Amino acid sequence: MAAAMDWLPWSLLLLSLTCDTGAFYVPGVAPINFHQNDPVEIKAVKLTSSRTQLPYEYYSLPFCQPSKITYKAENLGEVLRGDRIVNTPFQVLMNSEKKCEVLCSQSNKPVTLTVEQSRLVAERISEDYYVHLIADNLPVATRLELYPSRDGDDKKKEKDVQFEHGYRLGFTDASKIYLHNHLSFILYYHREDLEEDQEHTYRVVRFEVIPQSIRLEDLKTDEKSSCTLPEGTNSSPQEIDPTKENQLHFTYSVHWEESDIKWASRWDTYLTMSDVQIHWFSIINSVVVVFFLSGILSMIIIRTLRKDIANYNKEDDIEDTMEESGWKLVHGDVFRPPQYPMILSSLLGSGIQLFCMILIVIFVAMLGMLSPSSRGALMTTACFLFMFMGVFGGFSAGRLYRTLKGHRWKKGAFCTATLYPGVVFGICFVLNCFIWGKHSSGAVPFPTMAALLCMWFGISLPLVYLGYYFGFRKQPYDNPVRTNQIPRQIPEQRWYMNRFVGILMAGILPFGAMFIELFFIFSAIWENQFYYLFGFLFLVFIILVVSCSQISIVMVYFQLCAEDYRWWWRNFLVSGGSAFYVLVYAIFYFVNKLDIVEFIPSLLYFGYTALMVLSFWLLTGTIGFYAAYMFVRKIYAAVKID
Repeated sequence: MAAAMDWLPWSLLLLSLTCDTGAFYVPGVAPINFHQNDPVEIKAVKLTSSRTQLPYEYYSLPFCQPSKITYKAENLGEVLRGDRIVNTPFQVLMNSEKKCEVLCSQSNKPVTLTVEQSRLVAERISEDYYVHLIADNLPVATRLELYPSRDGDDKKKEKDVQFEHGYRLGFTDASKIYLHNHLSFILYYHREDLEEDQEHTYRVVRFEVIPQSIRLEDLKTDEKSSCTLPEGTNSSPQEIDPTKENQLHFTYSVHWEESDIKWASRWDTYLTMSDVQIHWFSIINSVVVVFFLSGILSMIIIRTLRKDIANYNKEDDIEDTMEESGWKLVHGDVFRPPQYPMILSSLLGSGIQLFCMILIVIFVAMLGMLSPSSRGALMTTACFLFMFMGVFGGFSAGRLYRTLKGHRWKKGAFCTATLYPGVVFGICFVLNCFIWGKHSSGAVPFPTMAALLCMWFGISLPLVYLGYYFGFRKQPYDNPVRTNQIPRQIPEQRWYMNRFVGILMAGILPFGAMFIELFFIFSAIWENQFYYLFGFLFLVFIILVVSCSQISIVMVYFQLCAEDYRWWWRNFLVSGGSAFYVLVYAIFYFVNKLDIVEFIPSLLYFGYTALMVLSFWLLTGTIGFYAAYMFVRKIYAAVKID
């Protein structure tokens, strides 16, 4: 994954410094000091696979269990992500080595997997499942050493070290399936500087694992649960035959190393997982291209408009210009209310709600307040913010609905509060039923679903009604020209004024501003990567707003010049044109990047993609609509109307 932002270490360092003064901490971000031989608890999070997109809890497979299983109380974001954090029987002590120890040893007997358990393990291995563990809230990673250059002397080659999240459950070779039954934990600690006569304290700064597959016959065990690993490459891997019972030992070893990495920088390893230069180049390229094109569009529009307005305001040849030009001719119809004003204002209200939520989430995350160490914080924050932003969505929808000559404000408020959230909830509920059928931990439990419904009808709905009430009571938007009683006839439009052609033309520039960032976001969602480039994302979001606004203004200007005054719905649809390109990119990503072949994972992918595309269309359509509305009011206020 891409590199962490430069200020992340400093923000975390600031937090660690405030710890020493006894100040308040963001949960999950405070450092824990360990003394020699203090227990360091290893917890399991879940099993994931980019091939199935279905997370499972750790003990869905026959791993060794502790005497008492204790699940951590998850927040809303963790539940929605499918995290089920649970304790494990691994006994790890701070700065205490363990050569080899057997898990779940009963009188030195191996673990016997039944045929059904063997079949399940073999199935999960063939589906490329990864196991995710955490120690001191730090996720386990597997080190990958790559040699990028093949030229020159082998001794001079530099290893490119990368890390992948979790460790592989097993591997397949020549149609045989092998399980990683021995885990070599490598934990790195940073020794804290203390005054004299004080005992040293340690902080965990990295958690690595080397998974190995060692068959039962090659492991020597004793009655004290200790074991001896085979030397060199003499051992064979532990095969799992799905057609019969399998016997094996689950073993682990612990190795500690001192590290210069400070606690504040310990997440850098996980957040720097790909080539940084490519990302920087792509971001800068997008910024330059978008600003260049935006500047050209702005110059064209401003120069053309000034010329138009100057011609319209010349009283001596007003009749000639009326025959030549288009957009002033429709002044008596340009503010004529469209069809279905209630649905339009409701969708735009939801768009405002999304815009406020996304802006605040990205900004807060950019400041380092939604660190990956606070699991589920991003999703929890987004859910609550969307609920509370209902007051702004309701206000904007209510005022616009009154401007469009609407009268049934209660029905309009209910439509605003339920239309978009209802579609989202309906799609998620259907997908959740399929996930339930697979017994995946990604299925939202019924109590969580009931809590979300209570938040929707107990927080969001009343706030939307409150905002809608005040928005509807407020003075409607002041349109600079009156609307004629009889609608003007619309001339036949050219082919390039077709709605779908407009979507294709208007969507390409905003999509070009963000498609590189979209790749990293897709990787974070579908391939279990960390995403923490919120500084870049905030910049891209600002560019997206600017480009959507300018493209929307250009499109509505061309439409009015063609004497087509039905711009309300068309502009909303066309401004969201970049959502069409997001859909095309999602299909491309599915075909080329993911190895999904089964029906339910495919259904999940396209179901969640549909929600993303719908939300992105609402967001960009709303941005474009309000920019175009301000533009139309501005230009008609600048000309003299007889």
